[in-house]
Amino acid sequence: MLESKTRTKEETKRYMYELRDWLKQERNTPIEEMTDFFSKRMDIYEKVHLEHWEKEYAHIADYFDGALHALLDIGCGTGLELEAIYQRFPKARVTGIDLSEDMLKKLQAKYRDKDIELILSDYFEYPFGRERYDAALSFETLHHFKYEKKQKIYDKLFQAIKQGGYYIECDYIACSDEEETLCLEQCAYKRRVNNIPDDVFIHIDIPLTLEHQIELMENAGFNDIKVLYENCGTMIIKAKK
Repeated sequence: MLESKTRTKEETKRYMYELRDWLKQERNTPIEEMTDFFSKRMDIYEKVHLEHWEKEYAHIADYFDGALHALLDIGCGTGLELEAIYQRFPKARVTGIDLSEDMLKKLQAKYRDKDIELILSDYFEYPFGRERYDAALSFETLHHFKYEKKQKIYDKLFQAIKQGGYYIECDYIACSDEEETLCLEQCAYKRRVNNIPDDVFIHIDIPLTLEHQIELMENAGFNDIKVLYENCGTMIIKAKK
């Protein structure tokens, strides 16, 4: 397991100062739709993600239980997290869902010999089925969505997981209500000035606080929700059904 590292009060104060400054600088930069953002960055996507979360990708499988037969991976991208999953569970059956066709093609090329089903779709709308999976995973994908969307996906994930199964999320978590509010306001502003409706996915970070994350998961029916790892804003959360 990875060793957690939380921010000190001084580090949090400095982080919030830098965040406010960055949000001001980004206030009027062009906004990109989600699929366009990632398509334009295919050549550097894996390098950038590994620079930020190399340890988390390498150890994510440590947080799964001893047997894993069927896994649902939403927002799977190029499948960086699956390397660790397959090392520990080489015979696991994986269903991966993502909006980017380019990323899914790259993922498919990596794991041609694995029992994997890749679905090009919006995971908010694609039907997961009921009690089909031992576990579900999301890795750095849900921090782009507001309460209503997150509640919808947690509801769907809860229904898709078998009784006794669990959900693991590795993602940004806002350090305070202020961070959450600032990011949500920035998102609303950018949508408004660019005339982008709420149903169009845009690439902008709007992490929620841990308290709000847990509340949404509990609303969906999850229990025994625990933070298993933290690294300066990135957390690995496990919620059981």
